[in-house]
Amino acid sequence: MKVENYQAIIEAILFASGEPVQQSRIAQVLDIEEDTVIQLADDLMHEVNTRAGGLRIVRLDDSYQMCTKSEYAEYIRKALDIRRNTPLSQAAMEVLAIIAYNQPVTRAFIEQVRGVDCGAVIQGLVSKSLIEEKGRLELPGRPLLYGTTADFLRCFGISSLEQLPPMPQKDEDNDMHETTLDEVIEDMEHSRAGINAE
Repeated sequence: MKVENYQAIIEAILFASGEPVQQSRIAQVLDIEEDTVIQLADDLMHEVNTRAGGLRIVRLDDSYQMCTKSEYAEYIRKALDIRRNTPLSQAAMEVLAIIAYNQPVTRAFIEQVRGVDCGAVIQGLVSKSLIEEKGRLELPGRPLLYGTTADFLRCFGISSLEQLPPMPQKDEDNDMHETTLDEVIEDMEHSRAGINAE
C-alpha cells in the first residue's frame, strides 16, 4: 500500500472518531509498526495544518486528534448555537498548575500547597475534562490521585507535558511558592491556544 493510502486512512479514522485515537490503535488497524504510524501521522499533520482549510490535526501524547482551527471558532459557535466558553478562574488555574507539574497528586497535597479547600475547584476541573482520577494512593483512606487529560493538552496547545513552561528557579526561599505559582500560571496562560475550556 502506498504512503498516500495509509495517510488517507489515518485521516479518515481521525475525522470519523472525533476523539483522540491512540497511535497503537492505528498501528493495529493498519497492521504496521507504531514508529511507522508516528512518521505517517506526523507528515499528515504537517500537510493538513499548513494547507488552506478549516481542520487541523494535533498530537496529544501517544494519540492524534482532528479538530477545527481556532480562527474559525466563532463561526462554529454561531452555526451550532454553542455558548461561549467561560474562562478558568484564578483558583482553577492555580489548582491546574499544581496538578500539571506534580501529577499524580491528591486533593490533600493540592490543599496543602494552596492553603485552602479545593474540593469544588477540583470537581469543576473534572467536569470540564481537564483533569481526571488516576487511581488511589496506597495510604489509609486510599485518597484519589488526580492528573491532567488529553483535553488539557489540547486546550493549552501542547502535545505533551514536556512542553509545559519550565518551573522558574528562585534564589531566595521567602515567598517562593507564591511567586513561582504566579509565574507558572502566567506562562501557562500565554501557552493557551486561544481556547477557553468550558
